[in-house]
Amino acid sequence: MDLVRRTIELALENVENGGRPFACVISRGGKVVAESPNLVAQTHDPTAHAEIVAIRQACQRFGTENFEGHDIYVLAHPCPMCLGALYYCSPDRVVFVTTRDEYSRYYKDDRKYFELENFYDEFSKPWQERRLPMEHRPEEDRRRSLLALARVELVIRGEEAVPNRPGASLRGRPTISLPRLRWT
Repeated sequence: MDLVRRTIELALENVENGGRPFACVISRGGKVVAESPNLVAQTHDPTAHAEIVAIRQACQRFGTENFEGHDIYVLAHPCPMCLGALYYCSPDRVVFVTTRDEYSRYYKDDRKYFELENFYDEFSKPWQERRLPMEHRPEEDRRRSLLALARVELVIRGEEAVPNRPGASLRGRPTISLPRLRWT
């Protein structure tokens, strides 16, 4: 099967059905294991990009978020959200059919903060200079609690050793005591 052609066909079918012209095919050993068009228009879900939907399908099917041994085909160079998901799932390669420059003259969106021409530049700016208003509210008790939860994840995965303590354990590993979360 020509997976680039399948990606294009999926995008064309999506346009015929009222969707946007984007699609993603995930393969292993040349066989399709998941595929999806962009479903934003149909679902009114801004995260329903083709890559995200296909990645979710494959994760559920295989019970993992690690895509080593897989190739991912997309119609257009991935947006930052999809690119982040692609980095996270770590396929062997991503094949894209068109570049941003090639499809930018055809792509129009009416979002308040999103224009394809300058959207990618926003990521290199410090958060204080981005068009999307953001504010940082550091609260030391909550920050320490969240960092402790992140450490627990490492302990559960066996990536961080902790001193033995009497009492319960996490999957047979020693536990650590966490500060209580106090949300107001």
